[in-house]
Amino acid sequence: MPAGASRVFVSHFSGVAVFDPNGDQVGRVRDVVVMLRNRPREHEGRPGRPPGVLGLVVEVASRRRVFLPMTRVTGVESGQVITTGVVNMRRFEQRPAETLVLGELLDRRVTLVETGEEVTVLDVGLQQLPARRDWEIAKVFVRRARQGRGGKLRRRGETLTVEWSAVTGFAREEKGQGAANLLATFEQLRPPDLANVLHHLSAKRRSEVAAALDDSRLADVLEELPEDDQVEILGKLHDERAADVLEAMDPDDAADLLSELPESEKDRLLELMRPQDADPVRRLLSYEEGTAGNIMTTEPIVLSPDATVADALARVRSEDLPAPLAAQVYVCRPPDQTPTGKYLGVIHFQRLLREPPFALVGSAVDTGLRPLPPQTPLAAISSYMAIYNIVAAPVVDEDRHLLGAVTVDDVLDHLLPDDWRETAAEGLPLHGTDGAEEVVRRG
Repeated sequence: MPAGASRVFVSHFSGVAVFDPNGDQVGRVRDVVVMLRNRPREHEGRPGRPPGVLGLVVEVASRRRVFLPMTRVTGVESGQVITTGVVNMRRFEQRPAETLVLGELLDRRVTLVETGEEVTVLDVGLQQLPARRDWEIAKVFVRRARQGRGGKLRRRGETLTVEWSAVTGFAREEKGQGAANLLATFEQLRPPDLANVLHHLSAKRRSEVAAALDDSRLADVLEELPEDDQVEILGKLHDERAADVLEAMDPDDAADLLSELPESEKDRLLELMRPQDADPVRRLLSYEEGTAGNIMTTEPIVLSPDATVADALARVRSEDLPAPLAAQVYVCRPPDQTPTGKYLGVIHFQRLLREPPFALVGSAVDTGLRPLPPQTPLAAISSYMAIYNIVAAPVVDEDRHLLGAVTVDDVLDHLLPDDWRETAAEGLPLHGTDGAEEVVRRG
């Protein structure tokens, strides 16, 4: 949008950086908060006055969300939002009369006043009122159904931009609202950030967005959500889809989620999963909660001793591999799937970099690092990692078969309080506020 522009579509706000007057970034925009005025009139088929924009939901450090009143926005230009240096650090909580534009209005089906035709909201245009800092919704970008009057088909459905007054139905409760356009605005988000978006949606919208995600993307997002959200979302999926999503999750995360379900539901979902995916999860669930066997991943990098350093580095380079698992390679006798043949030792990533590519990993293996038995408690695991300064540790059974690896992220996940994902940013200062006192959230 050109500098100084006073109109912008909400999809352009998503992820836009927010800066203070000194040019320091304070966060990114995640949603827009509006007040739907004169709601009763919508039930009479009239749209009422355009909604006033109350402010922005801004995501700051550690994915915490705060409220930024529009009266404190001094500029929206060149793909950025400029604000005053004083920001309220209280966690944003949506009030009953407030509506989130991205979270609740996109993909909603509304009605064109003139023709009575049902259309789908693709985007919403905001406009700053002349000579004021106040903003309101001015335009609505909608898509008509592919099938028009008389059964005539339109190519992909026509799109058009109309005034707010030209549509009605935003205040109606809608079942089965889609999520395609909402997801399009967050397409580039990483799973932890998209999980944060889902967590702050209503239960209804959370379910609709989860239904719109593909299995792999939903699995990645579920792994980053609080347990209550995980259970809620999984419970609203059909059993077959729930099993597919569990198969796409890392086995340790799937086991953690299934352990929160009633026994009968857990067994039913395990039966629906493919045996090759269900078996590692069952093994994890067989160990006592909080032990190495319970929290380990069953998919570390395993190579036979006659593999080369080049082979090991190729495995480590995989972009889908979490950093703690990429830190070291476990050398075992065949088979190379857990539980493996005899565990021989480990090679750290730095050692691989110092060896010639043609060298065999069996000649560079570290046999001095004592592996962990699966019954090792959490406190002993954390002490072990601190003593040896490592981010992952091998777990072997009494016959020295490698069962898996415990990684530092899983240890932290179990050491931190249950609600750590929701309170991770409490007490963190916002860069650029210089210790300023909180202001009242509604400005």
